[in-house]
Amino acid sequence: MSSSDYAQLAPYAARDDKSRGRKHHEEFKDVRPAFERDRDRIIHCSAFRRLEYKTQVFVNHEGDYYRTRLTHSLEVAQIARSIARRLRLNEALTEAIALAHDLGHTPFGHSGERVLNELMEGYGGFEHNLQSVRVVETLEERYPTFKGLNLTWETREGLVKHSTSRDRCESKAMEEYDPEKHPTLEAQIIDLADEIAYNNHDIDDGLESGLLEEEVLRDNVELWSEMMARMETNFPNIPNPQKKYYAISNLIGFLILDVVEKTGQNLSRGNIRSTVDVGNAPERTVRFSEETEQRNLRLKQVLLEHLYNHYRVRRMRSKARMVIERLFKAYQENPSVLPPKYQEKMNQESKERIICDYIAGMTDRYALDEYRKLFDPFAKV
Repeated sequence: MSSSDYAQLAPYAARDDKSRGRKHHEEFKDVRPAFERDRDRIIHCSAFRRLEYKTQVFVNHEGDYYRTRLTHSLEVAQIARSIARRLRLNEALTEAIALAHDLGHTPFGHSGERVLNELMEGYGGFEHNLQSVRVVETLEERYPTFKGLNLTWETREGLVKHSTSRDRCESKAMEEYDPEKHPTLEAQIIDLADEIAYNNHDIDDGLESGLLEEEVLRDNVELWSEMMARMETNFPNIPNPQKKYYAISNLIGFLILDVVEKTGQNLSRGNIRSTVDVGNAPERTVRFSEETEQRNLRLKQVLLEHLYNHYRVRRMRSKARMVIERLFKAYQENPSVLPPKYQEKMNQESKERIICDYIAGMTDRYALDEYRKLFDPFAKV
């Protein structure tokens, strides 16, 4: 960034020229700012491309309309940038963390993560935030002199400290990242951008699939009924599915502005003037207002009851458990069926961790193909 670009940043924003750096020294071929380089490396890595065929809620072959981990990550980045811009924070760092925050996710969404964590009990467990860090520090192999992507400390900190109502990360791996301190504001934004994105795209996908009924949302979710009332006032004759799109767009905008306003109040009340103040604050600075947090919680409860616990989604989770369990145990009992690349890695780490890496990196369709190859006697191997 140029000096004029830095002048546009708030004093508590992360700055490329103040980064704590990378693990490995490099001679760079150009003068891109540090966090922009991180973002570009993430976009071009293999794990990012595989997100296209990893489940968000609906398994990939259920339909082309539904979100995947890739489209989810792009939506999180868009929402996060909107918040960062209004708060005069570093958009490149925000975008880098947003695009990388799910690199370590398993096939079949959170169902896959739960199963892998159970299977890895006694072997170090599994948590997708830590796996995202493992991807960018170790598993990506793109450079001749080091493993991983050699991202800045700030981007990696944002991954390991990512925390939402679904994600909690407590591990010795945190020790390298000042566990007693809050991450940058740019990293804190990702937590709420993640929630805003998945709540709203799950509404869209749920309604599209027919698993979620609009009347349920209107009768039980105040935020949704307000957005629908606004839509009907402004556009009384709007047809479906424009009604849904308009309401979701307005809801996302409402939540973004709430985060910006509440965070601005917290910055002022906390007398936060630097990144040091951000890290030492009594609690995280980027937040919803108390009222919106409660109303958003109600939305999540309704989605849990009427979408995530729908019998068809439960069937998908059941199939996911069966596939991942059987794959893991087959590789564990007979590692010779693993690709040679992964067999060779067992000289460096435990068999179970290498199997875990292999399965976590699979897309939904790759996992299903592997299942057929190992357990269908008529499938080509």
